[in-house]
Amino acid sequence: MNFLAHAFLSFGKEKILVGNFIADFVKGKQIESFERQIRTGIQLHREIDLFTDSHPLVKAAQSFLRPKFGHYSSVITDVFFDYFLIKVWDQFSAKALEKFIEEVYETLDRYSLIFPQKFAGMYHWMKKENWLLQYGEIQGIRRALTGMAKRTNFDSKMEEAHLALLENENEFEVIFFAFFKELESFAYQKLIELEKQA
Repeated sequence: MNFLAHAFLSFGKEKILVGNFIADFVKGKQIESFERQIRTGIQLHREIDLFTDSHPLVKAAQSFLRPKFGHYSSVITDVFFDYFLIKVWDQFSAKALEKFIEEVYETLDRYSLIFPQKFAGMYHWMKKENWLLQYGEIQGIRRALTGMAKRTNFDSKMEEAHLALLENENEFEVIFFAFFKELESFAYQKLIELEKQA
C-alpha cells in the first residue's frame, strides 16, 4: 500500500504512524534503535504489505497491468489504491481528508529528528508537493509515476500507467473497495496483536 493508506491504517496512533512511514527505510537491526511503538508501526507496515502482496484481489488488479508493466504492477496498484481511498474517503473516515493529511504532516514533523536519512530527503518533497493529496487526481498519479519511472534502471513505462487507470477505472474501484475493507480489518487486528507482543 502507499503512504495515505498506511497513514489511515495507523488508526490515529502517532508513533504507529511514524513507524508506518519510515518502515521501508529501516533495514535489519536498525529497527532496534527505535522505541517500542515506532517499532510496532514498522512491523505493522510490513504485515500490511505482506497481506496486500499476497491477496487474490490485489493480484486480480495487477492482472490488468502485468502484460505491459511487469513487476512494476505492484508499485502501480499501490498508487492507484491511494487514488481510490481519496475518492471514497468519506466512507472510511468522518474526518475531512485535508484535515487528516494536515495532521499527518504535523505528526511526522514532530519526529523528524529520528527519520532515516533517505526518508528525510523524500519527506521534504512529499510534504512540499503534498503527495498524500495529489494522488487523488489523475494528473497527480501521472506526475508521481513519471517520477518513479525516472528513478528506475529499466524502461518501466510507469509514466503511461495513468492511462491504464482511465481505461479500467470501474474494475479497479470494485476491486479496491472489496479489498480495502478486508485490509482495514486485518490491520486493526494485527495492530492489537503486535501491541500485546511488544
